[in-house]
Amino acid sequence: MNSIFMRVLWIALVFICLPAWAEQGEQSPFDRYPIHFATINETAIAYQDMGPEGAEPVLLVMGLGAQMLHWGDTLVSGLLDAGYRVVLLDNRDAGLSQKFYQLSAPPVWWALVRSKVGLTPEPPYTLQDMATDAVGVLDVLGIDRAHIMGASMGGMIVQVLAAEYPRRVLSLTSIMSSSGAPGLPEATPEAISALASGAKAGASRSEDIATRVAIARTIGSPEFFNEGYARQLAGRVLNRGAYGPGVVRQFQAILASGDRSPLLQTITAPTLVVHGSEDPLLPIEHGRDTAEKIPGASFVAIPEMGHALEPEVSERILAHLLPFLQAPDQLVAD
Repeated sequence: MNSIFMRVLWIALVFICLPAWAEQGEQSPFDRYPIHFATINETAIAYQDMGPEGAEPVLLVMGLGAQMLHWGDTLVSGLLDAGYRVVLLDNRDAGLSQKFYQLSAPPVWWALVRSKVGLTPEPPYTLQDMATDAVGVLDVLGIDRAHIMGASMGGMIVQVLAAEYPRRVLSLTSIMSSSGAPGLPEATPEAISALASGAKAGASRSEDIATRVAIARTIGSPEFFNEGYARQLAGRVLNRGAYGPGVVRQFQAILASGDRSPLLQTITAPTLVVHGSEDPLLPIEHGRDTAEKIPGASFVAIPEMGHALEPEVSERILAHLLPFLQAPDQLVAD
């Protein structure tokens, strides 16, 4: 009788524990590795260091107002599974990194108006400062050289990094970014309207998530948008803290950077430029222009990709990215 009872008990325990074991097996890499903080340029920067310490490092830098979470589990896990050491950071004024509460944050429309009439914004910090933050993370980890990858504003930051710190760069990957050159196509009215309708002060958590999902739907990939994924990501981002004024100051830094075309022409690192065919925020011409201005760069267009890294989009990027990282010096410009 005791034997039968124990057997039933074990079976029950297995079925009770299976969901927990399965969930643990599918745990996000962002949850498996601790978050660290370092003071760099008198600024507290949050970062994560994933994978084997002795593996070849890849540094990931995210975009405007975004957090390291926006790289997504698919892309980060793909790099880890390929044997790379993945280093990520939250840019200053975003995520868990230091916020500059004492600094002004004028409305975005005012910064745009000043820029349109030729008045260079005076940002509290620059893309160069953020590039130096990223290099500082490498210094803290004792990493001499790394593959450098950035998305959107992060692509602009790593362009600066590759130009100003060439000795630190094994390769450069610029994703859905721009050179800042004048005359390139502007964002669609729908994309601009969606971003302008960002979460309002005093909005509830559910309202904030709904707004973020709507933005993701508008600027993301039409073919691959997944509301469940967008909602989950929005919740994870809010759990770490969203900070509107930081977005404004980062945007000022982008405007003040202006046309980086001369800077891009000095980059010597093997370079891959990736851009989506359906990007409504920075149309694909921005990517083509960036690749044309970096000597020897190769350009890859991802069909149906918007301005986001949904899991299906990340899989398509990895198909080009991993061969490039394995042999960047063998890159042949398109």
